[in-house]
Amino acid sequence: MPATETVSQKDTGVYNATIKLFGSEPDPAFDDPDRLGRLWGRNWGCDNDVGQIRAVLMHRPGDEFKAIDRAKSIPETGGYGDVEAGWYWQSREIPDLAELQAQHDGLADALRAEGVEVIYLEGVSDGRFKSVYTRDSCIAVRGGAIVTRLAPRMRHGEELPVTRALAKAGMPILRTLHGRAMAEGGSFAWLNPQTAVIGRGIRQNDEGIAQIREVLAHVGAELLVVDLRGYDIHIDGHFLMIAPDLALVWAQGLPFTFLEKLTELGIRTIEMNAADNRWIVNGLAVRPRRVLMPEGLSDETRAALEREGVEIVSVPYDKVQMNGGGIHCSTSPLIRDSIT
Repeated sequence: MPATETVSQKDTGVYNATIKLFGSEPDPAFDDPDRLGRLWGRNWGCDNDVGQIRAVLMHRPGDEFKAIDRAKSIPETGGYGDVEAGWYWQSREIPDLAELQAQHDGLADALRAEGVEVIYLEGVSDGRFKSVYTRDSCIAVRGGAIVTRLAPRMRHGEELPVTRALAKAGMPILRTLHGRAMAEGGSFAWLNPQTAVIGRGIRQNDEGIAQIREVLAHVGAELLVVDLRGYDIHIDGHFLMIAPDLALVWAQGLPFTFLEKLTELGIRTIEMNAADNRWIVNGLAVRPRRVLMPEGLSDETRAALEREGVEIVSVPYDKVQMNGGGIHCSTSPLIRDSIT
């Protein structure tokens, strides 16, 4: 070592050597499956709506339903609610909590029978009984989840127990919608690993869509935007993927341009008819061509699905549906197998 070398020069050399040996490594990407498994315990996320579900987020109805006051009828809506308190129940009949729990437990048991791990929310309170519809509060993408920002006042704050549940499970949170962004997961769907769709409407604004699009861009996926009709809330009232190349649709609720796009992407459709319970489209594919559905499938639509090799598992869910959400609304897949 030259006699003229100073201590600071020596320290700098050691520092530089260390940086070269143990420097920054952006590759592999955050969502690389091996990296996720090694650092986060599991290959978290979804890039499709039909691969085998491995884990799902749900919330069993609980004490938050005690906020419902049967004395507060709203004739113009045909239901019950309190505008100031920020809650509403949208049917004339209000089931007992035990009835809601029994049907929700039946859905959870049906999922477990299909090899699905059920992860529950905890700490739901303050009358937020819409929390049973976990689909809306987070969106799983490759590598983690987007925590959404729910639109109506009665759902503000649902993001906190969802964030806690995801963190407890060990799932990375890639984005929490912020600013004036609004979006709910019921209006988001994967069409294939490179393409997702969101229904723009009263519950999804352009800022929410932009923030979701930004996250998807980092995992190489495009986000299509479909404008919903009138005051429609979510696209999952009209559209359900049931296999990589097959969807169930209520065609009257979808723009013709979207139906054309499905054809362009090689996705064939089975159209529901007036004899069907409209809630069947709010079902859930647990793996390709195996679907959980509520009761009320018409013979015609059942035959069309069976001709395509679709297996249907019926799950009674009419009580939970009374407040505006079905099987799809009540389940938020956190991990799905990839599809080829």
